[in-house]
Order: sequence, then structure tokens, then C-alpha cells
Amino acid sequence: MENAPPPAEELRLIDRELVQLDARRARLLARRAWLLTALRPPGTAPAPVPARSPATAAETSPPSAQNVLLTLGGVLLTIAAVAFTLVSWGHMGIGGRALVLGAVTVTALGTPLLLLRRKLVSTAESVAALGLVLTVLDAYALRRAALPGTDAVAFTAVAAGVLAAVWAAYGRAVGRLRLPLPAAVVAGQLPLPLWALSTGGGAEVTAWAALATAGTDVVIALAARREAVRALAVTGAVTTGGWSLLTGLWLSLSAGSPAASAEPALLLLTAAALALVAAWRAPAAAAVTATVGGLAAVAAAGGVLRTTVPASWTVPAYLLCAAVLLTAVRAPLPRGVLTGLAVSSGLVHLASALWAAPVALLALTGPAAALDDVWGGPPVDDVALPEGAVTAPVVLAAVAAVLWAAPRLLPAVPLPRPAAECAALVLTWSATVAVPVALSLPLGPTLAVQLTVTAAALTLAARPSLAAAFLPTAEEAGPEPHPAGPVAGGRAPGEASGDAAGPVAGPVRPDGTTRGEPVAAPPGPPSRALDPARTLAGTALVCALGSATSAALLGLASRPTTFIALGVLVALCAAAATAARGPVRTAAACAAVVGASGLVAAAAAAAELPGHRIGLALLAVPAAVALLGAGLGRHPVALPLETTSAAAGLVAVALAVPHPPTLALVLALAGVVAAGTAVRAERRPLAGYVAAVLFVAATWVRLAASEVDVPEAYTLPVTVPALAVGLLRRRRDPSASSWVAYGPGLAATLVPSLLAAWGDTGWPRPLLLGLAALGVTLAGARLRLRAPLLLGGLTLALVALHELAPYVIQVVDALPRWLPPALAGLLLLAVGATYEQRLRDARRIRETLGRMR
Repeated sequence: MENAPPPAEELRLIDRELVQLDARRARLLARRAWLLTALRPPGTAPAPVPARSPATAAETSPPSAQNVLLTLGGVLLTIAAVAFTLVSWGHMGIGGRALVLGAVTVTALGTPLLLLRRKLVSTAESVAALGLVLTVLDAYALRRAALPGTDAVAFTAVAAGVLAAVWAAYGRAVGRLRLPLPAAVVAGQLPLPLWALSTGGGAEVTAWAALATAGTDVVIALAARREAVRALAVTGAVTTGGWSLLTGLWLSLSAGSPAASAEPALLLLTAAALALVAAWRAPAAAAVTATVGGLAAVAAAGGVLRTTVPASWTVPAYLLCAAVLLTAVRAPLPRGVLTGLAVSSGLVHLASALWAAPVALLALTGPAAALDDVWGGPPVDDVALPEGAVTAPVVLAAVAAVLWAAPRLLPAVPLPRPAAECAALVLTWSATVAVPVALSLPLGPTLAVQLTVTAAALTLAARPSLAAAFLPTAEEAGPEPHPAGPVAGGRAPGEASGDAAGPVAGPVRPDGTTRGEPVAAPPGPPSRALDPARTLAGTALVCALGSATSAALLGLASRPTTFIALGVLVALCAAAATAARGPVRTAAACAAVVGASGLVAAAAAAAELPGHRIGLALLAVPAAVALLGAGLGRHPVALPLETTSAAAGLVAVALAVPHPPTLALVLALAGVVAAGTAVRAERRPLAGYVAAVLFVAATWVRLAASEVDVPEAYTLPVTVPALAVGLLRRRRDPSASSWVAYGPGLAATLVPSLLAAWGDTGWPRPLLLGLAALGVTLAGARLRLRAPLLLGGLTLALVALHELAPYVIQVVDALPRWLPPALAGLLLLAVGATYEQRLRDARRIRETLGRMR
């Protein structure tokens, strides 16, 4: 049995087919014209063919041209009617006016009925639009002629309501017209708000009127079948309902007593109920609509509760209402509605946490003020706290509790559990840290809270099994679905269809298993998914390091608190490094080294040592870590520990810079530590170079500090045995680099002598140094050793430059000013012309040096 489509749909299909037929006819006519031209004998003039191209046919198709003409005609008639009403109205009497407008209006509204019978739909639409405009002009003319003394706003409200009813009835009566019903929806937005404005009832009455209009729009949107009517109704509901919600929220926030907040709360609750009904009946936008409804409900209940508690508890009042709303997700509601309620509650929780976050941030960054006056007493914090800061820890703790409990107690909440657990941990830590600031506690209790929080966070980070206790078990999380999903019959892939007690008998496969036996899957790559327990442990570690830093800075307020804070932190970090595994152990061990460095510096400062002596004392940390590293060997934590201790060594060098003799001693001792580390095979390549550089630098600094005029007397006794040791090293290990064997010994003499030669005005020192550098260079070239060749050549070039510099300056002064630029230009031209040859020479030199040791 064949079902015929509705008349409007059938008409659209027929119009589409006609357009396609026109386009097809145009293409066939164009093809026919080309064939006639091809078959015509040469020299014969082609006969004109009245054919249209497809593009022309598409641009001037009959339906579109008809619509344009009808639209222009309707616009012109509308303009004429408006001009008649506004300009020519006064030239006729009351009877003529009524007769003309009434006749024209009735004619404009009745003509579409006749046009529709003749299937002239577009013409009927244009005439109907003219009739709708004429009804508006009728209303205007009625007030000007018969009711001139009425209130304009009240008359407009009544007229809009009457016009909306008339247009809706007309649209329902003439169902094939598309304009009257949307026009009725637009006109229906005005009556109630305008009536409320005309009565002077205030913002409350206007908000109720807008909300009633929004309710009417919701009903129309749910019942309408036409897309245009539904879209306009939804737009009107959003506009009027949104304005009503904003007005209700403003009235609720400005209410000073429970009685004053009752009416705004009722308004908001009504809007929330309307939004939830719309979300229930319209699943496509259920989540967004239910979110708005949930926020309105929280604003209503929180506005009443706010007036019954102190001002500092305003945010907790709204947060409590949001938490109660979250329990509604256990109700048997559609999924979109549940999602919207959960999102609205989550938004309130997020806003509350952001409101309380500055207090926790101030608790972490405030102790940095102690750096301005170390051991000068507790820092004075002049930062203004937000209003109600005393309740910030309560807010953070409440949000943390909801995040921890929601995934367990409310399975419908769309919240990933690992992320919720980590966020709950961070918020709990923030709430505890913010307690001293919120309560304005003195230094001692504040430091105790910081250290306690650090200890708890380190304990959680060091024991992943303890962190796992806060995560859901496999039973709570539910069974994990099969990656391929269920198959027909409700069984997962690979599941036997027989008795679960044993395999099902069947033919034997080539691998020896029967068809009913499960086949072991081949081993795949290891899973890269993060372990929830380790993720929570890493989050706890970050929290611990943050509070530890804050506690260390806070301890700088006085001498006793410094030693207490650093001592406790070192003990806690050492214990965590002993109990933990993986990255947590490494981070805790490095933090213990940093704390130990602070303890050593604090002890030296307490002994009233100057800054350069404090740097000397700091070298005890790298030395101790070097001994510890020798015991750890190739343990993964050894390298991070030594790197951290090297940073302490750099601080020691920086502190000793103002006092050169102490700087030389610090460099020498650091070289001893590096040399001791280089004894280990796994550290030899890097630590050996560092030790050599430190020893040579210590020698130079010592000579400069002692103002030695003849550095060779001190450097040669070092260079000779160093070269001898290098020669023995090369004999034992011919593959050893010349930089390791001879570089430190040669640099120990050549560099100080070069510095002395540049400041010497005599000729013996430069001459002797040049001869020595020449000999070293020739020896490096003869033995094919890179270090002697480069060090000797560089020294020789610098000595020659120093000796020739005065003469070069004299020659340059005697030359004309234009000659140096000209010579430079010629040099560039020569280099550019022989660029490829110079490039080959450079490569050859590099290859030659690369073959040297």
C-alpha cells in the first residue's frame, strides 16, 4: 500500500522536478545546436537557436523569478499602505477611514484563500504578508482615531496580544501559509512584559511576566511541527527566560532578609522547573537546559539560605545547595537531565574552589616575604584577604569531599575517577595549607601545619599501596568491557558457548587446541596507561614539595625555626626516599640534598661566618654525596643526587667569588671531590674533565690572588709531573685523548704565562713564551696530538698578536682612511671567488684534527 506525501511536501517535490527538467532541456538544446553546426556544410551561416545555457536556466528559473517579483510587489503595497495610513489619513472622514482600511484588510486576508485554490502559493504568501501588515496599521489607526487618550504601552500590549491571537487563528485556518504562525509567535513576546511595564509593578512583576512568556514559548516549541515556529519559540524562551533568570538572581543577591528573598527564590524555582520540563521533553538540548535549571535551583535555595547565615558563610551556603542538588542524579530521570544537573552542580563547586584558591595561594607564597629580612621575625603580610576568607578551608575541604565521594556514591555522574581522586587530594592539601592564613595563626602553629601537611603528603607519595586504598576497587569500578564489544547472542568474543566448567569438544586445530578451547593471545606491547595509584602518588609528591618549600621559607623568620624546619624536612625526605620507589624516591632524595645544603648554610651563618666561608662549608654536601654515590654505584638515584650536589657546589663557588683566596681553595676542594668521583668507571668521562678544569682554575685564581709576577715558578712544578702522568696514561691506554693526558698540564703553565705576557712591557717573557709555544705546537704536529697542537698554536698566535699590535696600530694610523675598507672588500672578493677551495681546506683541516688524539 502506497502512502501519499502531504500536499506541501508533494508540491516541493514537483517544483524540484520541474527545475531539473528545465535544466535538462537546456542542456539538450545546447547539444542539438552543436550537432546542427557540425552537420552544416562549410560556409553556411548557422541559424539562431533559442537555447539557454544551464547556468542561465539556473539563475532565472521560474520559481525564483516568481518569488522575487512577488516579494517586490508585496513590499511596494506595504509601503503604499503605510503611506496612506500615516499621510493621507487626515483627508478622509471617520467612515471613509474605517471603510477603506477594513475593506483592504479583509481583502488582503481573504485573497490568499482564492490563490491557494489555484495553487498559487507564492502569490498567496505575499498577499498574506500584506494583510498582516495591514492589521498592524489597523491597530495604529484605531488608537489614533478612537482611543487617543489611552496609555501607549498598555494599548500596545493589548494590541500585540490581539494580533498574536488573530494571526495564530488565521495561520491555523489557512494551514498552507508559512508566515502567519511565526509572526504570531513574535507578536506573542510583547503582551505580558509590556503589560507589566504599564502597571508599574517593578522588576518583580516584569520578571514574572517574562517568565510566563517563556513558559508559553516552551509550550509552543514542544507542540509546534514547523521548524520556523519552533526556532522562533526557542529563541523567545531563551531571551525572556534568560532576562527573568538574571532579574531573579539580582533580586536574590540584593535581598537582606529571608522574607525579602522568598519571592526571588520562588521566581528562580519556577524558572528551574520550567527548564527541567523542557529538558525532559526535548532530549536534543536536555543537557544544556537542565544545566540552566540546576543553576537556577541552586541560586534560589542558596539565596534564601544566604540571608540566614553570616556574610562570611555565603559561599558555603551556595556550595551546600549544589551538593544537595548533586544527589538528584540518583533519581530515575533521562540521561540528558542527569548530565545537566551534574554539570550545574560541578560549575558551582568549581566557582567555589576558585573563590577560595587565593587564600591557599597566599599561604604558599606569603612566606617568601621572609627573604627580605632573614631571621628578622615573622613576615608582616599586608595582602588583603577576600571577604569571607575564614571559610575558604571549609569550602576547599567540602569540594574535595564531593569529588572523592561522587564517583563512588553517584555512578551516573560523568566524572573520571582518577582525575577526581587527584583533584580531591590537591583540594584537601590546599584546605589544610590555608587554615593558618584563614585563622591568622602565629608562626609556630603555621610552621607545624606546613610540616604536618608535608609529612602526610610524602607518606602518601612514598607508599603507592596506601594511595591505592583511596582508589576504587575492581568491584566498585565494574567489569571492564571487552575491547571488541559483545557479539550476537550476548557473548563476548572468545567466550565459549557451552558449559563454563570446561572447554567444548571440537575439531583439533593445527596448533593442538580444540575449537572450543580459548587460544592465548600473542604477547603485545606493554600497556602505556597510567597506574591510578602512581598518578595519585605523583600528585601527592607535587603537593609535598610545594608545602615543603613554603615551610622552608617560613622557617627563615627566626634562627630556631630555620633549623627546626630544615631538620624536619631533611628527615622526612630521607625517610620518603628510603621507603619509596621510582621517581618519587629520586625526587625525595634530591629534596633531602637541598635541605641538607640549607642546614649547612644555616649552621655556618649561625656561627657568624662571612659569605665566602659559608661557601667553603657548603662543599661538605658534594663531598658527602660523592661518598654516598660511591656506595650506590650504578643505582638510578645516584646521578640525580650528584647533579643536585653539584648545584650546591656552584652556589659555594658563587659565594666565594668576592674573596679570591677562598675561591681558589673552594675550586681546589671541588676538584678533589670531582677527582674522587672520577675514580668510578661510570663517572670517569665527565668527572675527569670537570676535575681538571677545577684544578687549573684553582691554580689561576690562586696566582692572581697572590699577585705573582713570575707564575712559571709555581706552574712549571705542576706542569712537569702532570705531563709525566699523562705520558704514562697514554702508554697504558693509547686510545686516551690528548686533552685528558696533556691538556691540564699544558694549560696550567701556558694560560697564566700568557696572561702575564700580555701585561708585561718587556721582551724576554713574550720571547720565551713564544719559543715554548712554538715547540709545543711542533711537537703536537709531529706526534699528531690535538691538545698540544691547538694549545700551543693558540698561545703562539696570541703572543704574536700582542707583540705586533703596536706596530699594526701605527701602520693603520699612517694609512689613508679609505684603504682598510678597500682591503677588506678585496679580501671578501678573494674569499668569495675561492669559496669552494677554502671550504675544502677547512674540511681537510677538520679531518686532520679528527684523526689526532
